[in-house]
Amino acid sequence: MKLDELIEYLDYKDLINFKNIDITGISYNSKTTKKGDIFICLVGEHTDGHEYAQSAIENGAAALLVERKVQGTKIPQVVVSSTRHKIADIADRFYSSPSKGINLIGITGTNGKTTVTHLIQKIFEENNEKCALIGTLGYKLSSGSEYRDAKHTTPQAPELQATLRMIKDVEKIDNVVMEVSSHALDQNRVGGCRFNGAVLTNLTQDHLDYHITMENYFEAKALLFKNLSKAITLRDTEGNPICDEHSPFAVINADDEYSQKFLDVIPDGVRKFTYGVKEQSDVMAKNIHFSLNGAEFILVENGNEHSVNLHMNGMFSVYNVLAAVTASLAMGIDIKVALKALQNVKGVAGRFEVVVKKPLVIVDYAHTPDGLENVLKSAREITPKDGNLICLFGCGGDRDATKRPKMGAIAEKLADKIVITSDNPRTEDPQTIITDIIAGLKSVNTESVIVEPDRGIAIGLLKTIANNNDVVVIAGKGHEDYQILKDKTIHFDDREEARKVFECSVI
Repeated sequence: MKLDELIEYLDYKDLINFKNIDITGISYNSKTTKKGDIFICLVGEHTDGHEYAQSAIENGAAALLVERKVQGTKIPQVVVSSTRHKIADIADRFYSSPSKGINLIGITGTNGKTTVTHLIQKIFEENNEKCALIGTLGYKLSSGSEYRDAKHTTPQAPELQATLRMIKDVEKIDNVVMEVSSHALDQNRVGGCRFNGAVLTNLTQDHLDYHITMENYFEAKALLFKNLSKAITLRDTEGNPICDEHSPFAVINADDEYSQKFLDVIPDGVRKFTYGVKEQSDVMAKNIHFSLNGAEFILVENGNEHSVNLHMNGMFSVYNVLAAVTASLAMGIDIKVALKALQNVKGVAGRFEVVVKKPLVIVDYAHTPDGLENVLKSAREITPKDGNLICLFGCGGDRDATKRPKMGAIAEKLADKIVITSDNPRTEDPQTIITDIIAGLKSVNTESVIVEPDRGIAIGLLKTIANNNDVVVIAGKGHEDYQILKDKTIHFDDREEARKVFECSVI
C-alpha cells in the first residue's frame, strides 16, 4: 500500500520528508520491525517509542508515525496528535477494514467475559455457523481448535486487524466474538472495529491502578456501546437512525449497579436488550438451584419458560448463560438451539474448574473483590454441611492495592479457613502485598488463617488442612500457567500443583 493511500483519511498535523513510498507492514516494536514497515512511535505509561525510532529505521522502517519530529533521518514522518489513538486507524486502513465484512460481537465487563465469549461461540456452532473467538486465552477458530497465543485480552490494533482479515479471507468465517478490555477501549486498540453487537457482563472494582476512579473505568467500558453507532446503516430522510431487526444491538446486565448508565449512553438506532435475576428484564432466570452436578433454573423470555440444566455451577454461571442467550436472541438464533448448546458446555479452563474431587478442589481466575465473593458464595452452595470451605488466594503486584484488604475481608467472611499467599507479585515484595490483604482481616491469630508467601508451599499445605468432605477454592490465577516474580517468569499452574498435592490425575 502506498503511503498516501494509508494516511488518506488520517487526521494528521504535518508531513515531514514526504515521499509516496510503498508500506508493506506496521510495527510498534523496533526489535520486530521489518523492511518496508511504518513504525508507530507509541507513547505509553512507561515507554516512548520515539526513543526507539532510530533502531526501527536501522531494521528497515520506511516511514514513521510520530507525535514529534524525530531528528537525524530523511525517511517520511507523519505527525499526529496521539500515536496511541491513531494506530487503530492505520491498522484498519492497511488491512482494508476487515470488521466491515464480519458479524463482530464485543463482550466487556469486569468478570465473565471469557466464559460468555465461549458460550456464544458454542451457540453459533450449534446453529451450524462458524464463529471465531478472540480473548484472554488467545484466539481460536472453533470451539474444538487449539488456542493461539495472545499477549493481551484484546490484542493491539495491528495484530487485531490482521487476525480479523485472516479470519475473514483465509478461514472464511463471518462471525467473531471478542473480549474487549477497558485498557483496549481506553487505548483505542479497537478503534477501527465495527461492532454489530456489544454485551456488558458487570462492572465492579478492578484496574483502578490504571483508571484511578470507577467513573473513569465506566467511561472506558462505555466506549464499546457508544461506538455501536458505526454499525448503524439505516437512516430516514433527515439522517436519523432507524432501528430494525438488522440494527446493531446492546445487551446489558440489568442487575448491575451501572446498568442504567450504560443504557443511557447507547446511541439511537441501536437495539437494547436486558437480562437479569432480580430486576425485570427481557431474559430472566428464576427457581435457581445448585448442586454438585451444576445449576438448574427456569429461563423466562417473551413470556415463555424454558428448563435449563447446566454442567456449570455458581450464580455467575447463570448470569453468563443469560448474557449469551440474550445476545443469541438479538441475533435471531432460536432459543432452543441456544439452550441445547449451553446445556452441553462443561465450563472454561480456570473458571470454577474442578481439578480434584476428594476433597473438591476448584481453581478459579477470581482476582477482584466481586469475583472472589461470587466464587466463594457459589462454592458454599455445594459445601457439605459437615465440610469446611477453604480459600487459598493472593493479590497481584503492581496493580490496584485498594482491593487487597477488601479481598481479605471477603475471604475471612465467606470461608471457614483461608490461606493467604502470593499471586503474581511482579516487582512488589510479596510480603508487602500479603500485609495489605491482612489489613482487611478482623483477626490473624487464629487456626483458620494461614500465611505462606510461597504459592507452591501454600498449595502443599492444603493436604494437611483439607478433609475429603471439604471444598477448596484456589483463586486468582485460573488458567495461567506461570508466575511473575520480579525480573523472571516461572512455570506455575494451580491445577497441576493441586493434582500433585492430592495425587490426582487429570479428571
